[in-house]
Amino acid sequence: MKKKTPGNYSRRSFLRDASIVTGGFMIVPRHVLGKGFIAPSDKLNIAGIGVGGKAEVNLPYAWNNGAENIVALCDVDDRMAVNARKKWPNAPYYKNFREMLDKEHKNIDAVMVTTPDHMHAVCALPCMQLGKHVYVEKPLTHDIYEARILTQAEKKYKVVTQMGNQGSSGDDTRNVETWIQAGVIGSVHTVHVWTNRPVWPSGVSLPTGRFDIPKELDWDLWLGTASYRDYNPAYLPAIWRGWTDFGTGSLGDMGCHFIDVPYRALKLGYPISVECSATSVYTGFFQESFYKGSFPPSAVIHLKFPKRGNLVPVDFTWYDGGIKPQRPAELLPDEELGEWDGGILFEGTKGKLMAGLFGRKPTLLPTKLMKTTNLPKSKYPFVIKGSEGHQKQWTDACKKGYGTYTSSPFSQAGPLAETVLMGNLAVLSYNYFEMKGDQRKFNGRKQLLWDGENMKITNFEPANQFVKREYRSGYRLEL
Repeated sequence: MKKKTPGNYSRRSFLRDASIVTGGFMIVPRHVLGKGFIAPSDKLNIAGIGVGGKAEVNLPYAWNNGAENIVALCDVDDRMAVNARKKWPNAPYYKNFREMLDKEHKNIDAVMVTTPDHMHAVCALPCMQLGKHVYVEKPLTHDIYEARILTQAEKKYKVVTQMGNQGSSGDDTRNVETWIQAGVIGSVHTVHVWTNRPVWPSGVSLPTGRFDIPKELDWDLWLGTASYRDYNPAYLPAIWRGWTDFGTGSLGDMGCHFIDVPYRALKLGYPISVECSATSVYTGFFQESFYKGSFPPSAVIHLKFPKRGNLVPVDFTWYDGGIKPQRPAELLPDEELGEWDGGILFEGTKGKLMAGLFGRKPTLLPTKLMKTTNLPKSKYPFVIKGSEGHQKQWTDACKKGYGTYTSSPFSQAGPLAETVLMGNLAVLSYNYFEMKGDQRKFNGRKQLLWDGENMKITNFEPANQFVKREYRSGYRLEL
């Protein structure tokens, strides 16, 4: 008999064997209980790492009014965990996710990770290595190397995965994908994507001052993989997004939502180059720089994707901080470009297509074409209506096992996240300089050539430091 370890011993196997050693007692199956009842053996046991913020949406949707079990909770900040602990008072609560996994892994089937970005990968990988299915918030990871590792881990450990870009389960994403691939606007060669983010402090200097650490917070655990620094309230809770050591800026917040639509519609894969321009702060006569440790208030990122089979090369541009592309000539002066929080614009050889976040309100340009064009129906499966469908799709797939379809498995979400994070690599490289005598020479403001398979910038070595960061002692990421 195969040795039963935490990584390969399923909860159902445990329940089956338990029935044998207890003289034939077993949990009553669903059909005996009758319609409307769920047998305990049919429920998924879910743990949460990071249970405040977005987890206050993810965990209830996964729990699904008791259709599943929430069996363990973990958060480094008791203040963030208040609501979850009230909702599931019987679930053991921990501050250290490693302690939770050590003590509770036998009772856990799946884990939802909703921490700041810099902790996603180191929290998710141990769960996968224990054979636990994982749901990880976007942008999946903090850096490109981490995304590649989680993509490989999905296949190696054969677990069901889902990234938290819920728009990938939406009808609009599937409709846009169908229309583009059906050639409604011809061969797409250019894509523009924009967002109103950031909505947190950006382009600011590192915070200073000494503050007492709140008694509810384990500051060392919150820092996790990041280098140590004194506690400062300017880092949390949600404002960590703007700091390069913890968050991934506007791209990390919204890129996996917006870019997912063209990424899957055009089967983009790895880009071959990236370049950017970004808002700088003047610190003296003819001297400009980003404040160290903070993302810029706005940036424009240019990515190039090669020919992919019969698909033509694509020029892709991302805009944030309120910057938008030029209005297409086909859009009337009083018609809105995208939506209030951003948009997507496809340019093809036969026309243009505009959409909002998650591909919402996909619209041919000029807009009057929507009344005269026979648009194909989606060839991709629709998910349960409402944003809760993304989480429930994952829990249903966990019960069926590895290989079951989810909208954003790491095999899809990992390469997407790498592309999103490539924009941040360009931003962080943009203002890189070195001293040549008494002259400051800028090297980062160039087109960076990318070898996607080997995760390497081939024409500017300093940029490669942003592919994989160094962890603080005590943390590692190894398959």
